[in-house]
Amino acid sequence: LGHKPFLVLADHLTRMGVAVLRFDDRGVGQSSGVFSTATSADFATDVQAAMEYVTGRPEIDAHAIGLIGHSEGGLVAPIVAAQSDQVAFVVLMAGPGTPGDQILLDQGELIARASGVREEVVAITVTQQKAALEAIKQGAGQVELEALLLEQARELLPVLTDEERTELGVETDSAIENRVRTQASAVATPWFRYFLAYDPLPALRQVRVPVLAMNGELDLQVPYEANLSQIEKALAESGNPDVTIVSLPGHNHLFQQAVTGLPAEYGQIEQTMSPEALDLISSWILERVR
Repeated sequence: LGHKPFLVLADHLTRMGVAVLRFDDRGVGQSSGVFSTATSADFATDVQAAMEYVTGRPEIDAHAIGLIGHSEGGLVAPIVAAQSDQVAFVVLMAGPGTPGDQILLDQGELIARASGVREEVVAITVTQQKAALEAIKQGAGQVELEALLLEQARELLPVLTDEERTELGVETDSAIENRVRTQASAVATPWFRYFLAYDPLPALRQVRVPVLAMNGELDLQVPYEANLSQIEKALAESGNPDVTIVSLPGHNHLFQQAVTGLPAEYGQIEQTMSPEALDLISSWILERVR
């Protein structure tokens, strides 16, 4: 959406004396591998490979290498930290503390309400989403999913106004079928199935290094209260002695200072990442590795 948040964050940290390695996803740029068939577990192995590379750099303090993960990266980082003794600290930016299916349900409901969707429609779509996600978890294939989603779309149609049908792009049967095919194709991937069933708490309970978990209070994609509280609980259960939990008022999922928190707002905001969020990350890291 016109922003490069990790470039901004990396530049800020570098100016503060913290070296940063950013790398392309597998299958992107000059990175090998296939992205379309990968899961979050595969991304964790990519991070481990990146850490091995950094450890061998002569200008890097091999005992002060940490991970910063945003959103799904906040799911991947604890997986790596739980398995590797090379990780010195972890920063979770809008990282999940609840299972994937719960995040998607919360996300869909919050975004719908913030977008002004009528409560009747919200209630129906939440119920339908629960049924669809459960079908995916039970192993439904793309054909079966298309049939279920088509049935759900037709059940919803009588409740929608003409304006709502236009906004959703479901004015005609062909439009509905196209929408359903697109949705079924997106959710029938290995990544989606893995994310849906993944519970981040077991990995978090194994993290013993310092952790900063931060989230924006206007985050509609990874709601801050439910996820930060679960992260804090899991780390407390592990006996981790150095845990910092921070919620930033007025910040969205990308840690921009926002008004609504809606994803549609991301590209409309000039700011890429707030100075408050940047300073929080750099000061917390420097206190631990200086």
